[in-house]
Amino acid sequence: MPEEVLRARAYLLRTVEPPSRDLVRLIEQHGPVEVADRVRRGAVPEALLERAAARRGADTSEADLAEAAAAGSRLLVPEDPQWPGWQFAAFDTTRRADLAPPVALWARGPGDPSILADRSVTVVGARGATRYGLHAAADFASVLARRGVTVFSGAAFGIDAAAHRGALAAGGRTVAVLACGPDRVYPAAHAELIERIADTGLVLTEYPPGTVPGRLRFLVRNRLLAALGAGCLVVEAGTRSGSKRTASDAVALRRPLMALPGPVTSAMSVGCHELIRSRRAELVGRPEDVLEIIGRLGADLAPERVAERRPTDGLATGTLAVHDALPVRAAWSAARIGEVAGVAPDAVRIALVELEGRGLVEYHQGLWQRPARRSGP
Repeated sequence: MPEEVLRARAYLLRTVEPPSRDLVRLIEQHGPVEVADRVRRGAVPEALLERAAARRGADTSEADLAEAAAAGSRLLVPEDPQWPGWQFAAFDTTRRADLAPPVALWARGPGDPSILADRSVTVVGARGATRYGLHAAADFASVLARRGVTVFSGAAFGIDAAAHRGALAAGGRTVAVLACGPDRVYPAAHAELIERIADTGLVLTEYPPGTVPGRLRFLVRNRLLAALGAGCLVVEAGTRSGSKRTASDAVALRRPLMALPGPVTSAMSVGCHELIRSRRAELVGRPEDVLEIIGRLGADLAPERVAERRPTDGLATGTLAVHDALPVRAAWSAARIGEVAGVAPDAVRIALVELEGRGLVEYHQGLWQRPARRSGP
């Protein structure tokens, strides 16, 4: 990759706080090197110039590239074959000004983003997750990872961490998208987890070295999570959960949105229930449901649920009435059974023969009774 392209995009990442649809369009028209020069000279539209005013005079691109490299990161740019261009093309389908593709991404880890995002799901949810939510997130991520699905999440406490750990435990692939610089770890308590993700998968951020996380940056980061996954799964979410912002972005980017239902008494499932009730999200109850929604058409269908069969399944109404009339701890004649069941004598005899063939009744010395319950050996 030409050094001038990397330098130009690193400069623009630092100069204009993302997202900026105006900057992206200008780069598409004139290329990153030309646009970087225009920004330095102030020869850009007024709105963009205002956003770049505070930083355009200081070009720290060389230092940013060096600091990122020292932290084990590289700058991934749209000119790179590994750029997830197909996924980010979704930004062109919405008119929301806050949904624009990144100018570039800092990446740490051996993974190829274009491949990792091809068969993937974004898993998000509450930081203050319940045991139910943590178990579900880890279980879903583990099963999906074993089926070759990359799990994207934000490495936060709660559902994010559970999803990452579930994928790692299954030996699968997972990607963390952060809201801070590539030389920082947030949350600090997840330093080991993020390192494990970087060892086998990928850690991504669009913020330059030294950038500290902030509430707005988390919200901005969420659009990348929404775009990179082939679908978005919300495991738990409160009424004001940031996960609902990711869900909103996913819908705007035309990504399938899924939500896991929870106990009606749980405040951490209110957001999921609202998404399902409003029909913005598809209800999923098992990992196979998720795979069917995000997977290959006709190839990843969820198997039908097999209901538990009872010995009396399929019995005709009269036969079932005869079975119900059988005493629990006694033996009766066919005539007495027919009287209790309200079934004609001939029909009673036919029913008793069928029930005997199914092992549901036993005949002893002219009387009929339910089979004795036998204990195991």
